[in-house]
Amino acid sequence: MIKNIIFDFGDIFINLDKQATYKEMAKLGVTKISDEMIAVYHQYEKGLMTTDEFINFYHDKFGIKKEDLVFAWNAILLDFPKKRLDFLKDLAASNKYRLFLLSNTNDLHIKWVQSSVGEEFYNEFKNSFEQFYLSHEINFRKPDSEIYEFVLNENNLIADETLFVDDLKENTDSANKLGIHVWNLIPEKDDVTELFIKNKTN
Repeated sequence: MIKNIIFDFGDIFINLDKQATYKEMAKLGVTKISDEMIAVYHQYEKGLMTTDEFINFYHDKFGIKKEDLVFAWNAILLDFPKKRLDFLKDLAASNKYRLFLLSNTNDLHIKWVQSSVGEEFYNEFKNSFEQFYLSHEINFRKPDSEIYEFVLNENNLIADETLFVDDLKENTDSANKLGIHVWNLIPEKDDVTELFIKNKTN
């Protein structure tokens, strides 16, 4: 029986355009993603680098204006449909499951989200979860197994009683290896509001 549900954030609750940042960076003259850039991104996403250090890396390396970089970086983030918030609030109010958020989210992105949806909407979202885990605050990132072990251990969760919902197969595969039940939600085909239609939770 499922007693706990762990949700991802991007393309689960908030819609993403995963190519938008690449397109915006290309407009700024950055057309190739190097191993160094990926390493810096992972460091930033794990909170091992400050926002200023992250922005300065691109500014110094490519001569990009800092405000242009922030715009490009946040271009991936789209809208947050209210029906998904309503679904989550109803689920939380039912008290049937322990709810958790587990997201690879960096400081720039979460600040954009807070500003975009507004304080009341954001707080209603955050307060629907027992714990709200963002990668840059806990120094882990998916799909590393350590992040799932951290959530399980911190909250005394049993893997076989836990469902993890994420849009990336590499993330659900990693969690599933630990015995966690998973739903690899496919954006534009699935919607989180269909959770109980597409998954067995008992």
